[in-house]
Amino acid sequence: MPNGVVGMVHLRALPGAPGFLGDLSAVEDAALADAAACFGGGADAVMVENYGDVPFLRDQVPAVTVAAMTRIVDAIRRAHRGRPLGVNVLRNDARSALAIAAVTGAAFVRVNVLTGAAVTDQGVIEGRAAEVMRLRAALCPDVAVLADIRVKHSAPLAPRPLADEARDLRLRAGSDALIVSGAATGAEADPAMLAALRDAVPDCPLLVGSGTTVDNLSRFTEADGAIVGSTLKQAAAGRPYVSDELVRAYVAAARFTRPDDPIAEAD
Repeated sequence: MPNGVVGMVHLRALPGAPGFLGDLSAVEDAALADAAACFGGGADAVMVENYGDVPFLRDQVPAVTVAAMTRIVDAIRRAHRGRPLGVNVLRNDARSALAIAAVTGAAFVRVNVLTGAAVTDQGVIEGRAAEVMRLRAALCPDVAVLADIRVKHSAPLAPRPLADEARDLRLRAGSDALIVSGAATGAEADPAMLAALRDAVPDCPLLVGSGTTVDNLSRFTEADGAIVGSTLKQAAAGRPYVSDELVRAYVAAARFTRPDDPIAEAD
């Protein structure tokens, strides 16, 4: 992907979640519209996430969530054949994400806590890199694993030097890229953290996971790409949706040029 822009498809609440409104077809239609706006506006990839399923389960989502997400990811895949898709199953169900990717042909997954342990609003989440990477090897070895480092809405259980965390994620856990985010959804990441990671793991692709806008993209020149959701949305009838015009403006402002992006290669 030439500019590394990953547009988010934030799913409305799915069956089993408190906010589900009883119509999965409406959730699918909204997701298809957001994906079309992302790709139509020039995004290089799209990632699908069960964003509406608050409050999130800590480690494993129920079977109905996996079934619903598989249906929707597959629908997006059929509508945009050959375009890279990703999956993130919140809060930290990497195994379900890999299963969905294996069945639908998605190119990558995002894992919020792959190594170590984090204190979150779901409690303490422990990384399970050994299980995740063994499952990937068995099901879908070509699927890229994008791992957050000090993921948003969390704090490390026992803080360690950032460089040590990064090297563990890259060299011991085997992540294909690292994601740097701000403190919360939509919060700006710290460019200094990005620069420190570039020094610590110079061969590792780095993505900004939250808070980038047309106005602040110049602060993230060390990044190979960005995962972007909130800034691409506008509201209509009380619901936010992705605007292809906002996507086009963002893509035009993005200047991610490193050629070794694992998302493009994974497809």
